[in-house]
Formats: sequence, C-alpha cells, structure tokens
Amino acid sequence: MSDIAATESTLETVARLAPRRRSFTALLEAAAGLLRLVVIAVFVVGFIAQPLMIPSESMEQSLLPGDFVLVDRVVYSPAGLWRYLLPYGNVHRGDVVVFRSPLKQGDYMVKRVIGLPGDHLQIQDSDVYINGDMLHEPYHYDQPDTDDPFPAGFPAKEYPGPAVDPRWWNQLQHLSSNGELIIPDGKYFVMGDNRNRSRDSRFWGLVDRKSIVARPLIVYLSLRQGDSVDDPSDDRLSNKGGRNSSHAAAVRAERFFLLVH
Repeated sequence: MSDIAATESTLETVARLAPRRRSFTALLEAAAGLLRLVVIAVFVVGFIAQPLMIPSESMEQSLLPGDFVLVDRVVYSPAGLWRYLLPYGNVHRGDVVVFRSPLKQGDYMVKRVIGLPGDHLQIQDSDVYINGDMLHEPYHYDQPDTDDPFPAGFPAKEYPGPAVDPRWWNQLQHLSSNGELIIPDGKYFVMGDNRNRSRDSRFWGLVDRKSIVARPLIVYLSLRQGDSVDDPSDDRLSNKGGRNSSHAAAVRAERFFLLVH
C-alpha cells in the first residue's frame, strides 16, 4: 500500500507541476522568438538595409530633400559564399546608387549611373550621348533659373572655373578624345537628375566600382523642408535629420513607400 500511495503522490506532484513547466516552456519559446526577431532586425539594419536622409536638391524629382530612404547594402557587395542566397547584382546604367564620397572620407552620396566602363560619353545642350547615341533620360530634370556651369557641354574645351576640381580637370584631358570622355575600366560616371543643382562626376571625377556600396529601395518618410538647399554641393547622406529638419513644415504623406527608380 505504501508503494501505491507513493506512486499516487508522485503523479499528483507531476500533475501539479505540469502547468508550470508548460508556462516556463512557453516563456522560453517566446523569449527565443523575440531574440530571433532582434537578431534579424540587427542583421537587416546593420548589414542589409540602412535608413538615410536625402539632404539636397540634386536628385529631384526622383528624390527630394527631406526624403528618408531605406537602402540595400547587399546588392552591390562582393558575392562571396552568399551569392546563392542573397540578390547580388551588377551596376547598370540608370541605377541610383549610394557611394563613398570622393570629396571627404566617411561621407556618402547618392547619384544616378550614366556612364559605364568603356563608354564614350559626351554632353551637348543638356543631352547625354553614349557611344554616339543620345541617351533617353525620363528622369532628367533641369531646375529653372539656375546657371549651367557647362554651357558649352562636357567635356569642356576650357577650364569651367573653380567649381571643377583641378586634379579632375587635368585627368580629364588624358581621358578625353575627339570631344568625348572615355571611361576607364572599373570606373563609373554619375550625375544627379537635377543637373543644374548637382555636383557630380562633371565636377570631381569618376566613381570607383569598389566605392559603390548600396542602392536606395524605398522612401519610407518624407518631410517638407522649411528652406531650400542653397549649396548644391552638400550632397552628403545622413542617417539623422537634415540641417533644416527642425523647420519641417509638413509631412509629405504622398511620398510614403515610393519605390526609387
């Protein structure tokens, strides 16, 4: 009888503790799920996607000052062992890309790829010619009432002025032939969509393939800036509010979740 009583007592104890064990197991599963979400979020933000703010008018109308964009940091990275799992890609003409600034170490800029390695590039009256053919550019926007620093086209026959980096001007002479820029291997010619308000490859030179690090994906927030940007050379991307963000007049809700093309 004592054995039977002991067995019954053990069963009662197990039955009494079972709900607690189930609760503890559920708590562990919830904690593990939360930890997985945190790890994924850190991985996505730290290695795949990163939010940045557009600071200047150089990419109007595609990207406006005050647009906050999520960028893909994987697509242009060296594929390596992950090439079968992640969507790596080559840089194509017309891509909007984020790259390390050639003007200041640690800064990033966003422009559109216009010229590829091996291209013969020429600009006449705001029209871009690649290998003798005029490039169709539906994204091209010229802001009115601004001075064109290259009124005679690009490459210019004479030094356009201090806005152009002298080192790039000297290099340009060696890379040009018959009025065309011949883009070397591993280099890309980039420009802003708002040509009259963009400091780009015309001013400071070509972008190295290794400097291209990301592609803007989507506008997730847009704030109308209180003042226009007076300095078009200030194209540095930021993950913080812009210098005019404290004076933001309104939220541009119509730009939320716009894909960047």
